[in-house]
Amino acid sequence: MSEHTTGGPALPQERRLVTSIPGPKSQELQRRKSASVPTGVGTTLPVYTVAAGGGVIVDVDDNSLIDFGSGIAVTTVGNSSPRVAAAVAEQAQAFTHTCFMVTPYDAYVRVAEALNRLTPGTHDKRTVLFNSGAEAVENAVKIARTHTKRQAVVVFDHAYHGRTNLTMAMTSKNMPYKSGFGPFASEVYRAPLSYPYRDHGVDGPTAARRAIDTIEKQIGADNLAALVIEPIQGEGGFIVPADGFLGTLVEWCRANGVVFVADEVQTGFARTGEMFACDHEGVVPDLIVTAKGIAGGLPLSAVTGRAEIMDAPHVGGLGGTYGGNPIACAAALAVIETIEQDGLVDRARNIGKTMVERLQSFGDARIGDIRGRGAMIAVELVKTGTTEPDADLTKAVAAAAHQQGLVVLTCGTYGNVLRFLPPLSMPDHLLVEGLDVLEQIFKDLR
Repeated sequence: MSEHTTGGPALPQERRLVTSIPGPKSQELQRRKSASVPTGVGTTLPVYTVAAGGGVIVDVDDNSLIDFGSGIAVTTVGNSSPRVAAAVAEQAQAFTHTCFMVTPYDAYVRVAEALNRLTPGTHDKRTVLFNSGAEAVENAVKIARTHTKRQAVVVFDHAYHGRTNLTMAMTSKNMPYKSGFGPFASEVYRAPLSYPYRDHGVDGPTAARRAIDTIEKQIGADNLAALVIEPIQGEGGFIVPADGFLGTLVEWCRANGVVFVADEVQTGFARTGEMFACDHEGVVPDLIVTAKGIAGGLPLSAVTGRAEIMDAPHVGGLGGTYGGNPIACAAALAVIETIEQDGLVDRARNIGKTMVERLQSFGDARIGDIRGRGAMIAVELVKTGTTEPDADLTKAVAAAAHQQGLVVLTCGTYGNVLRFLPPLSMPDHLLVEGLDVLEQIFKDLR
């Protein structure tokens, strides 16, 4: 396996433990955080970052951690990609803000043109920019409702779409995202997902017809504005629907005038080994929502879709003060250039192949399922000999990984999924070392 890294600062690409995790300086900062930030803002791993790039995060105690999280799939091209850093600095010197709705600028237009080119389908498209994934999801619903003159929205079991009022309604998991925050937006309905590990052999088209039957009986196609789905679920557990599930839903949406919305906030921008996860099955959504990996860590999101749908809202109906901020747009253009120039779609495929093969080699009966695509891989942990979720083991593995300088994240409705999202800038030796650490942890926790 060749070494690979996509730029980044001159940081040693090594796992280095100088102190226990977290170290004393991080602990002091955590005490200050507790005194100044609400307890509702949780922290997965309270080490305080001073530098990051390639495949490492360096903390205030000079520990260097292997990053299998990418800031939740955001720093796909690395935390300090040279192209992104240079583009941000140049734009910041020119101007930081004018508001595109007041006096526009070309970077917004260039990002829109790039997304119109890159997203699935060759039809005429339009793109509008926002700040966060949740904001973009909300606007996709607004656009679909305006276009169809209908109100109902269908989402799926285990879905995660955000933390705003509407997107909390669309999100499945109660804790920590919804509990105590209601009442939620109305006219949001839930359908069963294709979940191959727990579906006992139900194929994709059959699972889709099951969902369609629920929709037709409980909502009615004539009332439905949009069907919103993650092509691979993120927070829900990196669930990859069975082949044919998405395509069958698209066909039904087309036949019934329902807007098919792909939420690719976590799956977009080369993460899955295609530019977008929909590309794996040749699915062409009516609207596609992107964020996270779009701008290398700067806040930016987008809704891209068919021109006739995107143009439905009245003039002034879409926008926001910071939407398409010029610095974020400059970063996004640099991210797209980096992905295309550095072959990061192929890099994601190679990372995924390495991870899946190595995880399979663990031969651990507590790993019930290994799934995902590209550099978006997860293991679902269960009690030996069953499919019963083992959230306690999942927490223990994650905690041990953190103590040993490996950043991993958990997810899943049952809290029993470890998810791995290494930056595509990670060199091979760090990827292998991170997997070595994981393998030893599973052995130690028998």
